[in-house]
Amino acid sequence: MNFRKGRHREDPEINLIPFIDVLLVILIFLMVSTTYSKFTELQITLPTADAQKATDKPFELNVTVDAKGNYTINGDPVSFHDVAGFAQAMKNAADKGGAGGKSPVVIVNADQFAMHQMVINVMEAARIAGYEKLTFAAQTSAAK
Repeated sequence: MNFRKGRHREDPEINLIPFIDVLLVILIFLMVSTTYSKFTELQITLPTADAQKATDKPFELNVTVDAKGNYTINGDPVSFHDVAGFAQAMKNAADKGGAGGKSPVVIVNADQFAMHQMVINVMEAARIAGYEKLTFAAQTSAAK
C-alpha cells in the first residue's frame, strides 16, 4: 500500500564535501608524519701506498665459530670446558703449526648467527694465551 501517492521517492546520494575533507586531513597527516632521509656521502681521497708487499707471511691461527657453538682451530674441531682450556688448545695448535716462537695472528671467523659470548670466549682465550694480534674475517658483499 502506498499512502504517499503524490510524493516521489528521492534517490540517495553521497555527499562528496565531507568525503573530500576527510581525505584532505589524511593527506596532510601523511605529509607531516613522513620522514625524508637524505643520504650524505663523504668525498674522500684515500692515500696510496708504494711499499713492497711483505715477503714473509705471519703465522695465522684461523679460529672458526659457528652458530651451534662449535669451535675449530685451523680446521680441527676443539672441545673445551673453560676459556683457559681453549687458550691451551690455541697454544697447542700454534706449536703444532710451527709458529717458531713468534706470536701468531688470531683470525676469528664467526658465523653471523653465533652468539656474542662465543666470540668473547675466543678473544679472552687469545689474551690468556698471550696472543696480542687478533683480527676478524668478514665476507665482502656481492656487487649491486
